[in-house]
Amino acid sequence: MANHPSGRPSLTIYLARHGQTEWNVTGRRQGGLDSPLTPLGLQQAARNAELLSAEGIDAVFASPLGRAHETASIIGSTLGLTVQVLDDLAEIDHGLWSGLGSAEIDAGWPGQRAVRERDKYAFRFPDGESYADGAVRAGRALAEVARTDVRRPVLVSHEMIGRMLLRQLGVPDALESRQPSDVVYRVRTGGLAEGLTRSG
Repeated sequence: MANHPSGRPSLTIYLARHGQTEWNVTGRRQGGLDSPLTPLGLQQAARNAELLSAEGIDAVFASPLGRAHETASIIGSTLGLTVQVLDDLAEIDHGLWSGLGSAEIDAGWPGQRAVRERDKYAFRFPDGESYADGAVRAGRALAEVARTDVRRPVLVSHEMIGRMLLRQLGVPDALESRQPSDVVYRVRTGGLAEGLTRSG
């Protein structure tokens, strides 16, 4: 097994997103709020669990938010592993935009979505967080995982904080990445990310 320069065995980290939710379907921002998994979301979680069953996963870590924790519980049950909650895996807080659709945001904050597009990393949601804030939390979460003796953990979180996990793991252009709910990323030390998918 390859080792870090520190002499510790290298990690292979798996990143999973929660299954589809009702607000995903209706286009509402969730952030720190929650909405239930849809029937499709439950199926996605079960399929990802089956996919991961062949990967030698030795730990399941999850965001505390309900949609991610439920997804992680399905994965953990299939793998025979207990879910460990890491608060820093929670989605980036959308602040006052939480629960809103694009039209509502444009009515309340004219032009601000365009401002965000010009500098997504630094833009902070009103009374919420920025990607830069999320990157700090992602770094803390990965450091906490690294302090354990696990070697092939799966982290079940969300798309935006997931981008920051990829960034902290050295994946180029992580900010522009997308992670559908039916794709699990496998990231080896050094920033090589692969998408694991199962057809059907």
